[in-house]
Amino acid sequence: MTRVDIAVIGGGIAGTTLAAELAPHASVVVLEGESAPGFHATGRSAAFWSETYGGPDVQPLTTASADALAPFLDRLGALHIGRAGEGALIDGFLLDFARSGVELRAVDPATLIPDLRPAWSLGVLEPSCAYIDVAGFHADAISRLKRSGGELRVDAAVRQVERLGTAWAIVTAAGTLRADVIVDAAGAWADPVAALAGARPLGIRAYRRTVVQLRTEPGVPAGIPMVEHIGGSFYFKPEAGGRLWLSPADETAADPGDVAAEEIDVAVAIDRLKQAVDWRVAAVERRWAGLRSFAPDRLPVYGFAQDAPGFFWCAGQGGFGIQTAPAAARLAAALLLGHPPHATVAAIDPARYAPARFG
Repeated sequence: MTRVDIAVIGGGIAGTTLAAELAPHASVVVLEGESAPGFHATGRSAAFWSETYGGPDVQPLTTASADALAPFLDRLGALHIGRAGEGALIDGFLLDFARSGVELRAVDPATLIPDLRPAWSLGVLEPSCAYIDVAGFHADAISRLKRSGGELRVDAAVRQVERLGTAWAIVTAAGTLRADVIVDAAGAWADPVAALAGARPLGIRAYRRTVVQLRTEPGVPAGIPMVEHIGGSFYFKPEAGGRLWLSPADETAADPGDVAAEEIDVAVAIDRLKQAVDWRVAAVERRWAGLRSFAPDRLPVYGFAQDAPGFFWCAGQGGFGIQTAPAAARLAAALLLGHPPHATVAAIDPARYAPARFG
């Protein structure tokens, strides 16, 4: 039976980046239930880094992740747009990030998006927004884990967890192991994993989000930024070959598992795009959906459970798990190892993300 210091349950971006941070200091194994890591959320991301995405309480984690993500970022820019009657939303957005250090400036959106319909007269530019090479970043985390002696086990769904003295016995589809600490980085399965270990679930829920790849006429203009409705009803961004990735920003409660795009959500996305720009949709070339999991207060959860010794939460990553992963891993690793925090996260109070906030 394998014995390790830390078993991380979940091979998505949260679990692998944390495991890579831990591996130089402890023996670590990552347990992934699928045949390849990152199947349900990480591999289906819309793949952008935006400092404002997730709100002002998530922004410090995103900003603190910039240095580690830099090799995997490519400049994009984001334009937050609103109709004339949505001035209060624009003002509130600017106020939320007024002291954050994030560069935001009011612009005329029509100067950046050709064929934007006249109703969309309000705009805020966020120049720092960037594409993320998610596959490259995820592969790098796994590589760093293995170079430091850590292990990734796939097809290793966790079936049973039992506390034996000061260690955990973990029965998986790929065998049994013992670990001093369990890290719950299971995404949409975070609450079920906690229940297996006897920890009180926190109310982390999974939601489906849809993305479609379109070909438009005229083609998507070169050099446009990502466009987000300030009211949260859609976003779209240019992709290679003049294509467009579009989402209706849907959030449909879903059970943990594999999800697919539904026709109604694709139709809603296209209708919202047509309300914003005068482009004809020539073809829907791809469609997919992924899972995003949130705690009740929409903030991530990092820290030891109060009711299960040796059980550590790394969950509730929402749709911002990739863009915050480096900072989250550094913050969580310091808590797990009892080390001083990395300089990039030293100013972030981990208490705001602790499971203790749920009582």
